[in-house]
Amino acid sequence: MIRFLLRRIGLAVPTLLGVSIVIFVTIRIVPGDPVASLLGPTGSAEARERLTKDLGLDAPIPVQYVKWLGNVVQGDLGRSIAKQTDALPYVWEAFRNTLTLSIFAALVAILGGIALGVLAATRRGRVASGFSTAVSLFSISAPQYSVGLILIVYLSAGRGWFPSGGMRNPTGDSGFGDLLNHLWLPGISAALVPLGIIARMVRSSMLDALSADFVESLRARGIPEWKVRWHAFHNALPSVLTIAGLQVGYLLGGVIFVEIVFSWPGLGLVVFQSISQRDLPVIQAGVLVSALAFVVINLIVDALHGLMDPRIRR
Repeated sequence: MIRFLLRRIGLAVPTLLGVSIVIFVTIRIVPGDPVASLLGPTGSAEARERLTKDLGLDAPIPVQYVKWLGNVVQGDLGRSIAKQTDALPYVWEAFRNTLTLSIFAALVAILGGIALGVLAATRRGRVASGFSTAVSLFSISAPQYSVGLILIVYLSAGRGWFPSGGMRNPTGDSGFGDLLNHLWLPGISAALVPLGIIARMVRSSMLDALSADFVESLRARGIPEWKVRWHAFHNALPSVLTIAGLQVGYLLGGVIFVEIVFSWPGLGLVVFQSISQRDLPVIQAGVLVSALAFVVINLIVDALHGLMDPRIRR
């Protein structure tokens, strides 16, 4: 098992290196000039030259990349151009907020997806199966931001059941209950696509398991049906775990529209605002942290997969 994990970690290192190259090059080729956005139209040539040198933008791109990567390895993600503060604390606080939203959405997606998938697989040809399939297809097809706006209009503005945005109430209680109250609408909106994908995967894996020979053998022995289905679900669990891990990673980088709609102070909203400000260090730091989190989640999923299925380790 240790050798298996070391191989996975060894594969993660070049993956992160490739991601860092893509991030750095993409940011540099995007149209726009951070120096011009900082100085404005009235900036002199001398001030522009001085600021370009201070930001390190006068060096060749390979030199800039090596210097940036060296700083990243030491924990220095640069300094925000717009806020004139270190990018790491700013990005880390936003990432924690995104992680909170992603964990809540992942719980909704995994629990709801498993329930819908099992229902569709074990109630084939019945109304419950059709309902489960319709819900999973709707959740995959419906745009998250559109669902978010509908929830705001009807459940927040119309009914007043939930707040329309933000993470905490600035004038009242800011405890766990207040956070949970703010989580419901963005969490459900963010969980829609992963919920539908997990439900479809659970249904397909369960149907394959239920049609296997060992299921007929268990039934022939007189094993209760709920135990037979539990064995089938246990055999389908590795593939379900893999797709669930990918969806959790997707949530960390894919909730940007939800964060914008609900003004959730997460990493997606920070990166979105930094793009309009041409704040290159914050953009690079935000995308790099998201990529690192995605790789770590996949390592955890691989480890769990290896524990459940010895064939994966071999």
